[in-house]
Amino acid sequence: MIRQEIIKLIQKATGRPPEEIRVERPEEETHGDYSTNIALQLKKSPEEIVKKLKSDLFGKIELAGPGFINFFISKEYLQKQVQKLPERINIGKGEKVNIEFISANPAGELHIGNGRNAFAGDVLANVLEKAGYKVIREYFVNDAKNSGQIRELGKTTIGEGTVYLNDYLRLKIKNQKSKIKNIIQKSKNKENLYSEAGYFLAQEIQQDIKDFLDKKLKIKFDEWVSEERDIYGKNKVKKIFARLKKKNLVYEKDGAWWVRTSRFSEERDWVVIRETGEPTYLLSDIAYHQDKFDRGFNKVINIWGADHQAHVSKIKAAAKMLGFKGDLDILILQLVTLKGKEKISKRRGEVITLEDLVDEIGLDVSRWFYLQKSLDTHMEIDLALAKAGAEKNPVYYVQYAHARICSILKKAKYNERNKSTAVDLLQHPSELELIKQLIRFPEVVEDTAKDYQIQRFPQYATDLATAFHQFYRDCKVLTKDRPLSKARLSLVLATKTVLKNTLSLMGISTPEKM
Repeated sequence: MIRQEIIKLIQKATGRPPEEIRVERPEEETHGDYSTNIALQLKKSPEEIVKKLKSDLFGKIELAGPGFINFFISKEYLQKQVQKLPERINIGKGEKVNIEFISANPAGELHIGNGRNAFAGDVLANVLEKAGYKVIREYFVNDAKNSGQIRELGKTTIGEGTVYLNDYLRLKIKNQKSKIKNIIQKSKNKENLYSEAGYFLAQEIQQDIKDFLDKKLKIKFDEWVSEERDIYGKNKVKKIFARLKKKNLVYEKDGAWWVRTSRFSEERDWVVIRETGEPTYLLSDIAYHQDKFDRGFNKVINIWGADHQAHVSKIKAAAKMLGFKGDLDILILQLVTLKGKEKISKRRGEVITLEDLVDEIGLDVSRWFYLQKSLDTHMEIDLALAKAGAEKNPVYYVQYAHARICSILKKAKYNERNKSTAVDLLQHPSELELIKQLIRFPEVVEDTAKDYQIQRFPQYATDLATAFHQFYRDCKVLTKDRPLSKARLSLVLATKTVLKNTLSLMGISTPEKM
C-alpha cells in the first residue's frame, strides 16, 4: 500500500516507530494525495524531514501550516500501480476473530432493526477476512428455558401469555398444535410447561430465522450457540459462578448473590443469582463470553442493538475481573426508521418485518441503504429513493459502472491474458484520478478492519464509480491507437476487479448487463 510506503519513508527519516506516524488523505485536493503532521508532532522543522524523504514515489512535496507535509504522488508511480492491482492485504495474519451479531429474541420474525445488525455484522466479517483474519460468524440463541422471555412465549403458546400474536405466530402455533398438546400432557407442573412449550416454539421460530438468513439474506453463520444447550446444558453457568466465588468476586446479600462489578469501573454491583436460586441473564452472558475466549479467539466482537447499551459496561467489567485474554469490542447500533412505510406491503399482519422490506426493495438495495450510515447514528431508509430508478438510486449508479465495464471488455475481447504493459501512456487527468481511487481500496479495507466504520464502503464504491464514469466520458477506450487502447483496457480491467471486490465485501451483486 502506498500509505505504508510513505510511513516507512517517514520512519527512516525520523526514527519514529510506524504506530506513531499518521499519514492521511486530505479532504482538499490542493493539500496533496497524502498528508502527515509528523513535524508538528515531533516539534521538528518540516524542511529537515523533507530533505531525507527521497523517493520516486513523490511528484511533489509541499509544506503547509505549522508542521504539515503534503505529498503528491508522481504520475510515473501511479501508472505502475495499474499492473499491481489488486493488492493482497494481510494485517490480520491469521488471527482468530469471533464476531457475534443479530442474536435476536427468538419469539418472532426479524424486524427492520435487526437488518442493521445483520448486514453490518456480515460485511464487517467479510472485511476482516479480506484483511487476513480468520473469522467465525456466530449467532447466540437466547433460548434458556429459565428465562422470562421463553416462559412468556410458552404461556402465549398455550393461550395464557402476553407475547404479541401476529399472523406469523398464530400460524406457527396452529401448525404445531399436536406437538404442543403432547408437551402439555407430559408436563408435571405449570412452570415446567411454560418453559418446555416456549423452548419448543423458540426452536421452530429459530429454524425459520436461520432459513431466512441463509436463503434470502445470503448470510451464513459458522456457529449457532444455544444458551440452553451450550451454556446451561454444559454447566458453564455453574462453573463461572464457582470461579467468581473462588476469586471472592461475588457476595450474598438479601438472599441473592451479587457480582462485584463496582470494583472494575462499573457504577454498581449486580445480581447474578436471584433469591429464587435462578441465575440472571448477566451470569449466563459472562459464562458465554468466557467460553468465547476459552475457544482461543484473540479478538471478540459483539454487535448489539441500542437496547443493550446498559449491558456493555457490565460485560466490560466482567472481562477485567476474569482477565479475558484477548480484545473485546462491543458495537452498539442505533435505531432504524422507514420513511414512506405506509406504502410498503406487509405479508403478515400490521408489523413490517425485515423480510417485508427486502421483498419490497430487493437485497442489494437493502444492504446498501443499511450500510450508508455510521453504526452509532440513527438511520432512516427512504423507501421512495430505495425504489427509484438508476438515475437517483446510488446502488444502481455503482452497479451500472460495473455493467458498463463488462460491456467494454466484452466488445474488445480483452482479459487478463492480454494485459498491457504500456502503462506510461496513461497520462490524462481522468486516468490518473481513476488510478488514485483504485489504490485506495486496500487502505479502505485496512482502516475498516481497525475501526469498524463500514460506511466507508458505500462511499468508496460511489467515489470509484464516479471516477470511472468521468474517465469513460473523457477518454475514449476503443480507438485506432492500439497501444493506447490496450493501456486503457488494462485500467478498465483493474477497475472491474476492484469494483467487484468492493461490492462483494458489501454482499452486493455485480451485474454484467443492466
